[in-house]
Amino acid sequence: MTDAKTAEASAATPQTVDKSDKIESQESPAMASSADSAGSGGKLPVNRYFWFFGLAFVGLVIDLVSKEWVFAEIGYPNGESSWVKDIFGGWSTFRFYTSINEGALWGIGQGMTWLFAGLSVVAIVAVCVWLFKFNAALSLWLTIALAFIMAGTLGNLYDRLGMHGVERNDVVIFGVRDFLFFTFGKFNWPIFNFADVFLVTGAIMLGIHSFQVEKAGAESDSTSTPATPKVTDSKSMQESAIPS
Repeated sequence: MTDAKTAEASAATPQTVDKSDKIESQESPAMASSADSAGSGGKLPVNRYFWFFGLAFVGLVIDLVSKEWVFAEIGYPNGESSWVKDIFGGWSTFRFYTSINEGALWGIGQGMTWLFAGLSVVAIVAVCVWLFKFNAALSLWLTIALAFIMAGTLGNLYDRLGMHGVERNDVVIFGVRDFLFFTFGKFNWPIFNFADVFLVTGAIMLGIHSFQVEKAGAESDSTSTPATPKVTDSKSMQESAIPS
């Protein structure tokens, strides 16, 4: 009789489930992906180096060659193309117009060339450290965005150091060569170059990436909270299973 009661009590005893196993099973895909990246030791794919340095080099070449060609063709200062491209029925126009910008993007901070040159050097170092020291290059999107920023930074730094050789009153101008000129109605958009295009493109991509990371983090927080398991006293279950 005692053996029968013991067998019944053993059968009624619930199996213990490890809470850590349940929590792991409820982990969100975003968290799992992050864990996989961390577990891989942060090893960067080789193609990230090709993407970054290749795009940065191509962008730099496009910027420098285009500046050199336009300034040689139409001259400086106030060189203007012989043609004007009408856009939207003439409401907007596009032409080449040579200008030297001794400030930052869109003419901000005129006369502060050396400050912006120094900031450019800091930016170049920061991009490389972020990509390859802190493994931001694990993201192809970030790799491409920072390659655009690197191309634009290098192109404008080249000009700020006076390496273009453009002179004013027999003195080399330490400023950025601009020549892309758009008008919109009566508004003249600040003259810019391809380096500026790459910088703005990279900045927009960084903004999109930041938004996506914040959104993914919010979704992860809302789905990764595990349900509180109901705890049952195993002793009381055993006693209730034994017949009186």
